[in-house]
Amino acid sequence: MLLPSLTTLLAAAAGIKSLQAATIISGTFILEDAATLLAAMQVASGAISLPLALCSLYAGIVLGDLGLYGLGRLSATHKWAQRLVPQQRRDIGQDWVRKKVIPLVLVSRFVPGLRLPTYTTLGFLRAPFSHFALAAIAATLVWTSGLFFISLRLGDLMVHYLGIWRWAGLAVFLCIIIFVGRLAAKLYNKRTQP
Repeated sequence: MLLPSLTTLLAAAAGIKSLQAATIISGTFILEDAATLLAAMQVASGAISLPLALCSLYAGIVLGDLGLYGLGRLSATHKWAQRLVPQQRRDIGQDWVRKKVIPLVLVSRFVPGLRLPTYTTLGFLRAPFSHFALAAIAATLVWTSGLFFISLRLGDLMVHYLGIWRWAGLAVFLCIIIFVGRLAAKLYNKRTQP
């Protein structure tokens, strides 16, 4: 349901760059990989310019990442959260994450399902914000650029060969990305378990 809705909004916003950017940014808050694929398909079809699509994707994804960190930081100020995690445990966690912020952000960017718990935990444990923000921006640039340009190339091929059926091809590609991400998470979990 996300793809047709965003496609409809982008089509309605044709020629209005600020509305196109807002649509893409909003889409990243819902499902960023799908928004990335959709933006690439729109660039491939000529509906949106490449710089507008990429800048909107970067802005939306980084804002979402910073928002998750902020939610974690905010939750640390509430008494219910302080009761759930005693101060001694928070101190241990703070010492640990302070040393591992960058690797934690990088791993969570590339393994689906890890961003929400990792980024909010980093905020809760008051990981250095500057390290978090720089790692989040760097990981976003690498992941989103890679996914976008693969999708753009695929989008060109789908527009040329599949025509109206390109959306079915996009759905299959999205399923493959989700499957590969889950497989990578399982392999990672097996590797880290004793």
